[in-house]
Amino acid sequence: MSSSERNALFTGHHVRPRFRAAMILILLACVFVADTVTDYEIAFAVFYIVVILLAIGFLSTRGVIVLAGVCVGLTVLSLFLTKRGMFEAGLLNCGISVAAIGITTYLVLQTVAAQASAFEAQTQLARVARLTSLGALTASIAHEVNQPLAAIVTSGHACRRWLEREPPNLEKAQQAVDRIIHDANRASDVIVRVRGLARSELPRREALDFNEVIRESLVQAQTQIERNSISMRLQLADGLPPILADRIQVQQVIGNLLLNAMEAMHDMPTFKRELEVVSFVDDAGMATITVTDSGIGIKPVELERLFDAFWTTKEGGMGIGLSISRSIIEAHGGSISVSSKPRMGATFRVSLPVAGANAW
Repeated sequence: MSSSERNALFTGHHVRPRFRAAMILILLACVFVADTVTDYEIAFAVFYIVVILLAIGFLSTRGVIVLAGVCVGLTVLSLFLTKRGMFEAGLLNCGISVAAIGITTYLVLQTVAAQASAFEAQTQLARVARLTSLGALTASIAHEVNQPLAAIVTSGHACRRWLEREPPNLEKAQQAVDRIIHDANRASDVIVRVRGLARSELPRREALDFNEVIRESLVQAQTQIERNSISMRLQLADGLPPILADRIQVQQVIGNLLLNAMEAMHDMPTFKRELEVVSFVDDAGMATITVTDSGIGIKPVELERLFDAFWTTKEGGMGIGLSISRSIIEAHGGSISVSSKPRMGATFRVSLPVAGANAW
């Protein structure tokens, strides 16, 4: 450490406390002298409360209490040293001054304790907020990466089956490998986007064909649709205007809605599993998609909390997907909603501004 740094350290941590200690001693002496030389009728000792206030933040709690005791002792001593005025008045003023010193000391120490508790609470709250944010980010990445990872596993099994054939079907195996590479890149993009969402970064917007994004999302979910024997109905509006959005994030939302719809129909008989995807321009001029399932529907009490983080109706669910979806859509200037009737399935609706709209 250089000499200048040592001087700065000395100045900041030694000179100022010593200066305050000197001020306290000088003020203590001045009040005592003034209280002693003035008449009994003048309650000069109440100025000891200024000494107490100066000591806050400089002395410990015990030190402040000791100082208050010294002030009380000096007040009583001054009472017997004073020679002018009526002793009865002096006794009354002494009592008032002692009470003022005691009450001030108590209130100041209570205030300091409350401030310390508030600071500790803020520190703990900040720590909890950081841990919660980290947990939410981890859960978000785990939830969103699960889909491409599941697709990678599926494609990997398919590739092995094609290679185990006699003779091996290299063309099909190559297609499976291509899907694995595509889904691996998609998982990487998802991580980047979720991290950006956690940092409140703006989405990477570009003019997109909404119907094309929907078709790509359906292709990614096709294996699961077929595996669950779901009947698919697709109605995409012709001439749908392009949207200004982040392709990966919009696919995340649509993929999550498709996955939720399939899970909602898991316990339904196969002949009743119907999934309908519709795109159109709504009355507000927004490009809109609806995803409707034929599941058991959502209870009215559950609809109110469906988009809350870490709240889910699914056993083993994390309650993250719809919360992330809402964050993504709202960051794009759009809206997401759900409607449902008991035993008649649920319909999720996502609306996004079209490119060139002033909704941004």
